[in-house]
Amino acid sequence: MFKFLKEVVSGSGSGLKDLPYTIGEPYSTAWGSWTHHRGTSKDDGSPVSIFSLSGSNAQDRHLAAGRNGVKRLRTVRHPNILSFLHSTEAEVFDGSTAKHTIYIVTEPVMPLSEKLKELKLEGTQRDEYYAWGLHQISKAVSFLNNDCKLVHGNVCLASVVVTQTLDWKLHAFDVLSEFDSSNEASNNPMLQFEWLVGSQYKPMELSKSDWATIRKSPPWSIDSWGLGCLIYELFSGMKLAKTEELRNIASIPKSLLPDYQRLLSSMPSRRLNPSKLTENSEYFHNKLVETIHFMEILNLKDSVEKDTFFRKLPNIAEQLPRQIVLKKLLPLLASSLEFGSAAASALTVLLKMGSWLPVDEFNVKVLPTIVKLFASNDRAIRVGLLQHVDQFGESLTSQIVDEQVFPHVATGFADTSAFLRELTLKSMLVLAPKLSQRTISGSLLKYLSKLQVDEEPAIRTNTTILLGNIASYMNEGTRKRVLINAFTVRALRDTFPPARAAGLMALSITSSYYDMTEVATRILPNVVVLTIDPDGDVRTKAFQAVDQFLLIARQNHEKLTTGDSLGAEIAGIQLNPGHAGLLGWAMSSLTQKGKASEHPLPSGNTNNVVSASSDASAVINLQGVAAVQAASTSSSLDQPSPPSPRSVDGWGELDDGDLHDDIHDSDKEGWDDVDPLEEQKPPPPSLTNIQAAQKRPVVQPKQQVNPSRTQPTVKALKAEDDDLWVLYLRRCLKLRQNRHTMMWMISGVL
Repeated sequence: MFKFLKEVVSGSGSGLKDLPYTIGEPYSTAWGSWTHHRGTSKDDGSPVSIFSLSGSNAQDRHLAAGRNGVKRLRTVRHPNILSFLHSTEAEVFDGSTAKHTIYIVTEPVMPLSEKLKELKLEGTQRDEYYAWGLHQISKAVSFLNNDCKLVHGNVCLASVVVTQTLDWKLHAFDVLSEFDSSNEASNNPMLQFEWLVGSQYKPMELSKSDWATIRKSPPWSIDSWGLGCLIYELFSGMKLAKTEELRNIASIPKSLLPDYQRLLSSMPSRRLNPSKLTENSEYFHNKLVETIHFMEILNLKDSVEKDTFFRKLPNIAEQLPRQIVLKKLLPLLASSLEFGSAAASALTVLLKMGSWLPVDEFNVKVLPTIVKLFASNDRAIRVGLLQHVDQFGESLTSQIVDEQVFPHVATGFADTSAFLRELTLKSMLVLAPKLSQRTISGSLLKYLSKLQVDEEPAIRTNTTILLGNIASYMNEGTRKRVLINAFTVRALRDTFPPARAAGLMALSITSSYYDMTEVATRILPNVVVLTIDPDGDVRTKAFQAVDQFLLIARQNHEKLTTGDSLGAEIAGIQLNPGHAGLLGWAMSSLTQKGKASEHPLPSGNTNNVVSASSDASAVINLQGVAAVQAASTSSSLDQPSPPSPRSVDGWGELDDGDLHDDIHDSDKEGWDDVDPLEEQKPPPPSLTNIQAAQKRPVVQPKQQVNPSRTQPTVKALKAEDDDLWVLYLRRCLKLRQNRHTMMWMISGVL
């Protein structure tokens, strides 16, 4: 028999040298003669607990009891019983003395007495946590007594340990034995190692070794007494010294007192069954016990019960002990979300609880679950993630965003729900800085190209805002190919006034990315037209943009004239604040729900970004689009409007058919359909004279002329230029009026 037990104990390793764990510092307390050590796995460094028991020789009776405990712990499995991982028995030399030692490796746990000192719970929170712990130990004891017909024999404070999730677990199985009721008259010992149990923990019949009475009693009679001892030690805060101390009930809660007295009944047959303890007592009916119990059986609840529970959970979590919420409820919540048993509303609770964690713990306990949820097909989950991306986006690494998050988020760009498309767009403000250049140029910009001609005006506006905000994350070639086309050809010609205003602001913010030729030939001509826009806010921003770009042109002129780089340096310094301002503008626009920015940027100064308290900030939420559209429509009925962003006029070769092609079928971002600068179409003949005047050299070669005739010549040239500009402006107005008239005629025919 001894050889068999030794093989069982040594089955997981032939000795200490084969123990795949590192033994650390011991705890100050442990059950019986065991020593409880901290430990780590040699494979992955994960924490474990290591229990050791030493004897002078292999026949030591403590080692015999320890081998019984190892065998029982390996074979008995229950959620509230300590989980066994590994065991071995080795001969360890202490100087010249050899000691036989048994090692048991389990999940990482801590003695209950030390954990309670660490938590320092008081009042209601203490009672709620004690109730939850006693509930777990009662279930473990009931499992042993009622289901397995086993007797633990020494339930007390020292036989309980606490896991990292603050669950209580029963261990110390050295005395554990089968309950033998087959021969009630027999007086042979039923508990072979009952001598390990302290006399203060023994009920009267066990102290007298009255095995006949024990066999006639229920299987739970001895362990029910042990539960009473545990309750006394728990609430008194002291180790039980003698049996008579159990009569001191001053520290026992009144709601638990009747059951406490029944557990310690002098008649074994009348002692309370542990399975009835949690059912009858009011003490076990509290918020913490009910909340954890609901979470553990969440799969059995219907959708209505889940929704009701998760709506109440944020308020309940505020009232529960913070450490229990973070170490027990949070893992349960994360697991239920990950495996699909929790409702989408649980995501909000998860993020709220996660906000109470330090950053490093948040990255370990919450972030992996969030990353997995991005692959969910549940639209409600996807909406919740996008709505709260600003809460966890900064914690995501660039690699995770690029490889695991963005591919799933990108499906929302083409979603049939306008609300989901808008949320996906807004999330890029947080995620785009973490994307690689390949993903930005090869994927993101293609999606944004489609959204800039979306049927929802708010989405078109926000796309322009986003493009201006992520311009700094594009490479130089991509910026030259995308920005001007996106802002001038599309945004400035949008029928929605806030979209045009957003285009003007985006141009101003990104002005440092354009060379002087682009400013003079492609930006200023498109911006000047909007100085006569029907919308007053657009006109204001157009004048501000004109002033800013003219300042750039003037500084470039001074640089060319003086040959000094000071002007360029000043221009760079003046434009730099714009980048910081855009982030604030876009953030307020993307986060406010139908409200103007609370911190509008200064206007009227060419060195700063234009104000964001315009209609552009009022259309960020789709709910506010209708009101803005109505206002802009009523103000534009009697005045010509810019061409639709979907029209071919002024758009090059872009048409509706191209907009709905699969983005992966093209290697362009969607803005390449506009002819580049060097391939512009020849101007109409009516503008030839105007352009010729614009191309006149600034510095004319000096000629010897009569001083008396110089002044009239200069005046004549100035008059000619003025006439040309007047002609140019009149033709622009006429073209706009003709276009407006044609649109009304077409709409009348339709």
